Amino acid sequence: MIKVSKIEYYLPEQVLTNEDLEKEFPEWSSERIQEKIGIRQRHISSDSETVLELAVKSSEKIFENYDRNKVDFILFCTQSPDYFLPTTACILQDRLGLRRNIGAMDFNLGCSGFIYGLAFAKGLVAAGIARSILLITSETYTKHINPKDKANRSIFGDASASVIVEKDENAGDYQFCLGTDGSGAENLIVKKGAFKTDFELNPENEFYPENLYMNGPEIFNFTIENIPGLVKETLETNGLTMEDVDHFVFHQANSFMLNYLRKKIKIPAEKFYVDMENTGNTVSATIPIALKNMMDKGILKEGERVLMAGFGVGYSWGATVLEI
Repeated sequence: MIKVSKIEYYLPEQVLTNEDLEKEFPEWSSERIQEKIGIRQRHISSDSETVLELAVKSSEKIFENYDRNKVDFILFCTQSPDYFLPTTACILQDRLGLRRNIGAMDFNLGCSGFIYGLAFAKGLVAAGIARSILLITSETYTKHINPKDKANRSIFGDASASVIVEKDENAGDYQFCLGTDGSGAENLIVKKGAFKTDFELNPENEFYPENLYMNGPEIFNFTIENIPGLVKETLETNGLTMEDVDHFVFHQANSFMLNYLRKKIKIPAEKFYVDMENTGNTVSATIPIALKNMMDKGILKEGERVLMAGFGVGYSWGATVLEI
């Protein structure tokens, strides 16, 4: 029913390496950081770079080889928007010079955002509302992080990924499996920034309420408890076995978590893609960045089947299958 016909991404020019972090935090080892989480460097947005600016750059790369007049809907995923209002997708329509008779909307999701975006795109196509959708996942999580928070600074990077999702009568009609558990909201959160004011901080492991807080052990436990079942459900819902899938691409959280998941689910190493060494965890952009890199390296070929799974803040998770 739908196909992903184009993928491009943009990374900010400023780079934060493990060596840079080691200079700020001498008790840390740059080699140890890479060994544990699989990240060597990450890209950091400048003070003047917002998710909108990054999205313009990743989308303009799309339009170097795709007619922008075909786009009839914009889906924009971010948790670090330029404004509370107006909607960033509306501004993006103007900045990109797209037609005015199109739909545009933002949605607030993190690491599951790309999967949810594809689900929304499929719904728009199935309802006859759109045929060519520009799906963008753009994030500047580093703006949420306290400079003294060495753990989160080592993990997260900024990026924007732009994808064209089109109606395709010849594409497989694969189903989505989605999940939500709001009881885990406090484990990955920015408490201050909107309109809620009655919150408390844990002085042992939080900085300021406007900073990103992540309870790493709880996020790990949530992932290990839910994602193996998500993969099993996605395969069964689509009438597939592990052998029917050519590649597994999960949200690139960190290499320790991903390798633990791979072994628990018993996915062959040669089918499991891990690539965050030069980008870090870019939240909703990790899966499309991974797909693009796989295509460019010749790992992912036309006609192959990919099972994708996103999971994290919310708690929120989702998975589906895509044929390239």
